[in-house]
This record gives sequence, structure tokens and C-alpha cells, in this order.
Amino acid sequence: MTDTIIFDFGSVLVDWDPHRMLDAYFGSREKAEWFIKNVCTSEWNSQMDAGKPFAQGIAELSAVYPEWKEAIQAYYERWIDMMGDEIPGMRGLLTELKARGYKLLGLTNWSAETFCLVRHKYPIFDLLDGMLVSGEEHMLKPAPEFFQRLLDRYGAGASSSLFIDDNAANVAGAAAFGIPALQFTNSEVLRKDLASRGIL
Repeated sequence: MTDTIIFDFGSVLVDWDPHRMLDAYFGSREKAEWFIKNVCTSEWNSQMDAGKPFAQGIAELSAVYPEWKEAIQAYYERWIDMMGDEIPGMRGLLTELKARGYKLLGLTNWSAETFCLVRHKYPIFDLLDGMLVSGEEHMLKPAPEFFQRLLDRYGAGASSSLFIDDNAANVAGAAAFGIPALQFTNSEVLRKDLASRGIL
């Protein structure tokens, strides 16, 4: 029986999209897309999610791409402009789940240096009973150790939890670890999935 629901943050609870800042910075979505795929890639960003200081990551990347130094620096300095709103319908859903007595936890791959900028900006985070942020823990989803640390810290069980993430690799990692998991698309689909499991 499910008693704990674990949520990813980006694209599940809140909207983070580097295009939101970079498209304006470059004046072109195409240029921004090239920059994301070739310079400030998701793999590079994951290093900061894992705990590397942005100053170090920026210095290392700028040494490889000196012609992009200003844009690389802007990626961090204007990072907050990448943030959008809470994902539609999710605050209401979490409020309902909390009222039904479920323990709500968060597990996110997010730099500690940037998460602190938004932690208290979005009321949805206050609905969680606990959270682990990869940049603070120095480990990333879908590492089994990261799932285990969350369960241990908040007294949750794998088989009695449900993990929700938009990233297929993280969903597969949770399932392989032993936590039932759902891939998130939007709040309406999630509501139907939760109802089919008898959670709503």
C-alpha cells in the first residue's frame, strides 16, 4: 500500500527551461539550441547538479570555449531568468494528497547554488515533508544510493513509495531500485494514473 509519494522538481513541480533566458540572450532560438547542445550542455550542467561549484565549472568550460566565455558566465548569472511558474495543477494535487495523509517527498537533481534562489519563491515546495537536493548531497539520480538516502532520511519504504519524474532514465532507475515509478507528462494524466492506483 502506498504511503509516500516522491516528486522530482524541474518540469514536474516547477518549470525550468534554459531557452527562457538563452533565446533572449542570443536573440535566436536556433543559436540558443546550438549553445545548449554544444557548450553549456546538460552533461555540463549535471556536474553542478552533482555539487561542483559553478565558478569551477565556468572556468573549466571557458578554457575550452574561450570565445563563449561571456555567454557561459551569463548562463549562471542570469540563471534565475530560466525559471517559469509552478507546473499547472500540481500545487492543488499535492494539497489534496497531503490532506489524504500521504507523506510527500522531493528528490531533485539541482545545483545547491541555484536551488537556494528558488526554494522559498514557490509555495509548492512548502507542501513537501522533506527533500534531498543533489547538489547538497553530491549524488545524482538515478544512482541507487540517492534513492536509498532519501528513504533512510525520511523513514520511507521502497515498495510503499511512488516516484514521479519526467525523465525516463530516472523513472527506470527508481523502478530498478524497487520503487514503483511513473513518468510525468502533466497533472491531468498524473491524476488519472494516481486514481488507477487507488491513491486518489
